[in-house]
Formats: sequence, C-alpha cells, structure tokens
Amino acid sequence: MKILMIADEECSSLWDFYDPKRTKGVDLIISCGDLSAKYLEFLVTMVNCPLLYVSGNHDTRYVDNPPQGCICIDDKIYDYKGLRIMGLGGSMCYNYGPYQYTEQEMEKRMRKLNGRAFLMNGIDILVTHAPAKGYGDLEDLPHQGFECFNTIMNRWHPRYMLHGHVHQTYGKGFESELKHESGTEIINAYRSRMIEIGEHEYPSQRKTGSAVYDFFISLTNR
Repeated sequence: MKILMIADEECSSLWDFYDPKRTKGVDLIISCGDLSAKYLEFLVTMVNCPLLYVSGNHDTRYVDNPPQGCICIDDKIYDYKGLRIMGLGGSMCYNYGPYQYTEQEMEKRMRKLNGRAFLMNGIDILVTHAPAKGYGDLEDLPHQGFECFNTIMNRWHPRYMLHGHVHQTYGKGFESELKHESGTEIINAYRSRMIEIGEHEYPSQRKTGSAVYDFFISLTNR
C-alpha cells in the first residue's frame, strides 16, 4: 500500500504545480494537520483516493468548515482495508485554542481509544499532529511532545507513528525519521513524504486475530 503523508506546509508540486506523476499509485493520503482545507479538498479530488486527517493547532477553521470529501480520524481508529489507523490530533495547550490539550486531556483521549484498540487486536499506524515526548519535539511549550504517545507505542507497537508540527524550517533538532524504543518508526510528515507498506506488515481485512472484531467486519461488509 502506497501512502502519501502531508503536514504543516502546502507542497507546491502537489498544488500550484501539480504533477500527476508524483501521486501515481497512491492508495491513501494521510494529513497530520495544519493544512488548508482547500489543499486537502484539491488532493482528494485529483489523486482520487481516500484522505484521512487529524487537526493541527492552527486548523481553527476546521471547526466550522472542515475539508469536504475527506475523513476526520481524530479520536478514532479507522480501518482501511485492514490497516488500523489511530488518530489523535492537536498540540500541547499554550493559549487554549480549539485543538490544544494538556497532557492529562490527551491521555484521557488516548484511554478512550484503548478499548477499541484492544477489540481490534492492536493498531498499525498512529497519526498525530504533535510529536511524542523526547522524539523530535522541542523545549518550548507549543512544540513539546506528549508522553502518552510513548505509552501508546509501548503498549500497541504500531509499525509507524506519523506526525507534523515541528517544521524542517526550524533548523536545529529537526529529524525526519526516528526509531522509538518500542520498535515503531516515527516519521515527521512535514510538507510531504511517501511510504509503502507491504501486505505482510499489517493484517488482511477480517484477519486481525480478534474473533469478535473480524466477525463484526465480515457482517458489515456483506
């Protein structure tokens, strides 16, 4: 499965100078936040595949005008052809904006998803806006990472964590790829990145190993 990841800054080669060759074969687009709704709507139309997104701390316009034709996965675990994707957008709270959270608030959101992750026998991708504490975050409050993201990775061992929020333009300290102690590969999706996930890296649909969930999916897909 070929996945286009985007975050924080619109990529001119995907918008102003869109070239279909750049998105050839893309099966799924994942936005890690802080992007124009118009940009997401353009991509979901031109690439013609599902676009999943979480909200960033600057996505205040999403409250009244969310990107049309796209799928918000905030506070959800989305099953895309067997790929289990957990979404937890937003940043550390610094001025009480709509997509800002304290560590305690983010941990509460995480706990609400743990039951579903258990039902689905784990997750394959964790999608956030902010980084995990100690993995690509910065010292200033707005760009500090969440400790509870480390908890998620240590418990569920997703193959990937995708995030944004910390820009390459910040210079010192920017790392596009990191390895978490759990084995999870952490990718900063700033502007755009591409990954390919082999079929062996996630369960086939209805074959998660959770009898209850697999039976439920088999009924809903009839």
